[in-house]
Amino acid sequence: MTRPTPPTTDPAAGPGQVAVVAEQLLALTLSRPATLGPGRLLCIDGPAGSGKSTLAAAIVALAARHGSVGLVHMDDLLDGWRGLARAVPRVARDLVGPLREGRPGSYLHYDWLAARFTGTRVVAPVDLLVVEGVGSGSTAYDDVTTLLVWVEAPRALRFTRGMQRDGDDLRETWLTWMADEDELHARERTRDRADVLVDGTGEAAPVLRQRAGRSST
Repeated sequence: MTRPTPPTTDPAAGPGQVAVVAEQLLALTLSRPATLGPGRLLCIDGPAGSGKSTLAAAIVALAARHGSVGLVHMDDLLDGWRGLARAVPRVARDLVGPLREGRPGSYLHYDWLAARFTGTRVVAPVDLLVVEGVGSGSTAYDDVTTLLVWVEAPRALRFTRGMQRDGDDLRETWLTWMADEDELHARERTRDRADVLVDGTGEAAPVLRQRAGRSST
């Protein structure tokens, strides 16, 4: 079975809860100095099925009122289910690298139906760039990340969400994916480095953590 869509699922939190969290994260990001050239970089990382995509979309909708905004999904850079380790370096080199110098970045866009890269997407410098998905909070460009958000949900719940959407024939594929993302997040210490922890179930408020090297104005 060829997977027509990337490995993400919607969060259990209702739209009202997502909107509140989105407003809080956007306000915090905009309160901090520009880090990516003249703009800001908001990375939303966490395991598949935790609710990153829905949160990112809500933030982007709000951010459009405050200036130019861009959104990049890590899933669009993966060359299939086992492409996680290869995608992360490309983000640092081809997307963030040029943008940190004030030049347009780019990335190869993967078509999950065709199972191949189908073109290059150019990302112009913007006031706010949101990069969401597994591996988005890479240490390779931590120095230009304005805010790193970690979205989480219980492992069993995330797996159930995946099976409900993708079907049981992808059970082993999902298990392999989860092992790959666990390895990446452990190596990158992504959760430990996050500025904000977000509960993807909507049952708890976001937890803000001040870390060295990141401070609001």
